[in-house]
Amino acid sequence: QLQAFGGGLVQSGGSLRLSCTASGFSLESYAIGWFRHAPGKELEWVAGIWNDGNYRDYANSVRGRFTISRDNAKNTLYLHMNTPKAEDTAVYYCSRTFNDFNGPRGQGTLLTVSS
Repeated sequence: QLQAFGGGLVQSGGSLRLSCTASGFSLESYAIGWFRHAPGKELEWVAGIWNDGNYRDYANSVRGRFTISRDNAKNTLYLHMNTPKAEDTAVYYCSRTFNDFNGPRGQGTLLTVSS
């Protein structure tokens, strides 16, 4: 089971870190990623990271502003968000896949960015 947390209300131009913890399995065995679902929009892939952390990729919409990282010892995935924008407002989910839209996702966390 995956659980994302750390969302809330943040001002644009600030910073925030989302976290995702896994229970019942080890994240170390998987490439993992973040997705988001904004109101009125389709599900969007945000970022992915290999299980050893040696490769990361990002959606163009967040590249240069967001950083995905992981701590396998803590069984935790992170998404560091710098200078968030109003269009980053969404429910964020972590997934036990790099970028598979049909992969398992956990419970999300709502991020609201005020302009």
